[in-house]
Order: sequence, then C-alpha cells, then structure tokens
Amino acid sequence: TWCFILSKSIRQNNLMDKKNYLAIFAKSFNWAGFFLPKKVYEDCAKLYAFCRILDDVADEKSNLDSRIERFTKIKNFFKKSFDLPNNEKLEFNENDKVINEVINLATNNNIQRIIFEDLIDGVGSDLKKKIHIRSVKDLLVYSYRVAGSVGLVMSKILNVNDRRALKGAIDLGIAMQLTNIARDVIEDKKMNREYIKPDFENIQATLKLAEMFYDSSFSSIQKIPFKYKFSIIVARRIYRQIGRKILQKGNMENYEKSGKIYVNNFEKIYQTIISVFDLILIYLKEIESHQRAKEHAIISQEIDLDERI
Repeated sequence: TWCFILSKSIRQNNLMDKKNYLAIFAKSFNWAGFFLPKKVYEDCAKLYAFCRILDDVADEKSNLDSRIERFTKIKNFFKKSFDLPNNEKLEFNENDKVINEVINLATNNNIQRIIFEDLIDGVGSDLKKKIHIRSVKDLLVYSYRVAGSVGLVMSKILNVNDRRALKGAIDLGIAMQLTNIARDVIEDKKMNREYIKPDFENIQATLKLAEMFYDSSFSSIQKIPFKYKFSIIVARRIYRQIGRKILQKGNMENYEKSGKIYVNNFEKIYQTIISVFDLILIYLKEIESHQRAKEHAIISQEIDLDERI
C-alpha cells in the first residue's frame, strides 16, 4: 500500500512544474488518475486546470462586477483563440496558456466547442449576487453545464465514441455535481447560493437523485476502452462514497458539525480494492439501456444533448 502511495506521489511531483491543479486541488480525481496512462493523465490535468480558472473567478470573494468583467475576458479570449491556428494563438499570461492548451486538447480529440461553451456558461451563471434554484429542471441543467459537460469532454479524451457510453459520461458528471451540491450546502449558503434548500431532507433527496445517475453511469463503462475502465470505476466509487458519508450524518445538526466531508486515503484504498469487483461485474452484466432518458429529455428542453453527443 505504501509503495502504491509513494509511486503516486512521485508521479504528482514530476508534474508539479506544470502547476498540476489536479494533484493540488482534486484529490479524489487525482487518485483515480493514477490508473491512467501518463499522456491521458496530463490531458485530464489540462482540462481540470481550465475548469479551475473558471471556478476561481466565480468563487473569489471580491467585487462582483470585477469578477464578471474578468470572466467575460476569459470567455471572449476562449472564443477568439479557438478559431485561430495553433501558430497564431494569442498568449498574454498563465491563464491564456491554460486556455490554449485546452483548445489544443479539443482540436486533437475532435471535441465540439459548444461543449466547452456549456461549461463556461454554467460556471458563469454563478456570477450573481444571489442564486436560488428551486426546480429539478434548473438543477439538472446547471449540473449538466458545470459537470456533465466535463464528463463528455473526458469521454472524448478517453477515445469513447459509443452513444450509450457518452450518455453515461454525462450521467456520471451530473451525479458528481449533485454530490458536490449536497456536500457544500453550508459553504454555498455563506456565498448566497442555494442550489437546493438548506435542510437535511433536501440533501437526502439530492443524493437519492445522484444515486440514480451513478447507477445509470455504471453499465456504460463497458463501452470504455479497457485501459481506462478501472480509473473511471475508482473515481465513480470514491466520489459516490462522499454522498454515502453525508447520509450517515442522519440529521442537519451532525451534518453542520462535520465540516467538509471527504474520503480519506485509507477509505480510498478500500474503495479502490472494491473497485476490482466492480470491474469484474461489468464483464458479467449485460449492458443496460440508458436509465436516465427522462432526465436527459428535461435537460434537452434547454440544451440539445443529442447535438453534443
């Protein structure tokens, strides 16, 4: 076990000179990324760095108008740079370099620009004085934009072309975002953000919805190339565990006392071992039809998912 952790640490250190945001901030995803080939891992780190730039501006505790102005500049730079040939890419600062890298990533993997625009629009929707989501439709649309879109980009990086698998990638992204929302209720409330009502009943309901999306994502992993399967299974299982730990709190008082809930390294080791059985199970089960067609239809009232897939 310690050899495993040490080798993981060495890999992280080798990438730190590139400011690997994945290793610094996304511990669960970085753990699962250990099982990816180095080139694919680096591409995932580039994608996460782009997401981090957007999130940092949206979440900063500074003047809202200033943040909107900076976010708009990033959005416009992305659109302008996307249309330029590689040898003409503009670059003024570190953020621009990250944006150009993710654009090259999109070009090399034939990823549609509109999917990244979904992500940008989703994160940009957080730039308000107050956020108050009450309908399931708005919650699903938001979760697709900020996370389902990332799942779709990830699947393209992993060379997935099967439609069932691409739908499953969206589902996994949505499931993880719903888990995030359930975990961050108190933190979001301090920022005047209410994606769900801040009570334990709604946290439970959100995690129940997340479970449905986690379940729907599982069967689609069959269609992912073998060398990437285990990493996705590990990421799915570890992130799902966050939701299960939240439910164990039982009530709002215990939830509030817990602080930010996460999966520690020993729990990650256990979930990684259990993931071996998931990998075996995938080959024993027949692939199921897409289970979240109803929810996808709700999202498609506003965003054409078939066009993205």
